[in-house]
Amino acid sequence: MKLLNIGCGRCYHNAWTNIDLVAATPEVRAYDLRRGLPYQDDQFDGVYHSHVLEHLTPDAAASMLRECARVLKPGGVLRVAVPDLEGIAREYLRTLQAASDQSTPTNIARHRWMTLELIDQMTRQRTGGLMGQTIREPGETPQEFIRGRLGYEVEGNAKVKNHKTLGMRLSRLLASTRKQLALTAVTIIDGSTGRDAYREGRFRQSGELHRWMYDRVSLSRLLTDIGMDHPQVCHADESRIDRFDSYGLDRDGQRVRKPDSLFMEAIKVSQAATRSTSSPSANAA
Repeated sequence: MKLLNIGCGRCYHNAWTNIDLVAATPEVRAYDLRRGLPYQDDQFDGVYHSHVLEHLTPDAAASMLRECARVLKPGGVLRVAVPDLEGIAREYLRTLQAASDQSTPTNIARHRWMTLELIDQMTRQRTGGLMGQTIREPGETPQEFIRGRLGYEVEGNAKVKNHKTLGMRLSRLLASTRKQLALTAVTIIDGSTGRDAYREGRFRQSGELHRWMYDRVSLSRLLTDIGMDHPQVCHADESRIDRFDSYGLDRDGQRVRKPDSLFMEAIKVSQAATRSTSSPSANAA
């Protein structure tokens, strides 16, 4: 059984093929996912990605899902996890009502946190944003409330430790040097205004920001539009991928890694239904 984990970060299983824009460890293949997927058609029985789609524009997200469908075998399962816009909105409204009914410091803090969940990762201008600041300095916000919303993210948990090869370290050093040279050049040419605009632009392109959000209706419609069939909401421990829960990707033991998630799966029914326009990446090994 061949399985593909896209945008895996540091949460992966060695039984899967693991790929990401930046490789956290040597076991992960580094590849620019904006170029498509570097695999042949009809190669995998299951394709999975968690909290990747929301970092893409709607058009780019549709292209990514078409690529997922292309590399799936007929009958294969595509599993997608994204932040659940519906769940976030419902919890925002609940905390809004609670803060309106009884404006205790805790109720106000919970309402503020849910406001951040809705908009911070779409608008922030620096790594972590106000959510990161609140995690470090929660003040009146109960830590158990934040932990219940973000799970492992607030604990800084990683399935594996970062282990960078010499090549990975040199690549990062080269990228940092190029960035600093460009920043210096922009500052010389356009002063502090140009420098700040360059920094913000670089950050917005870093992949941290959310470009879109999904609920069970919009994600189901998107999967159907790109040719997948039988879209279905499922729990973290449920899957049509055989033994999925045993790989520890959405759960570690009994704990859901990202409790704010919407989990959805769809099936590739036929080869013709999901065939995308061929791209250079389709012929890569």
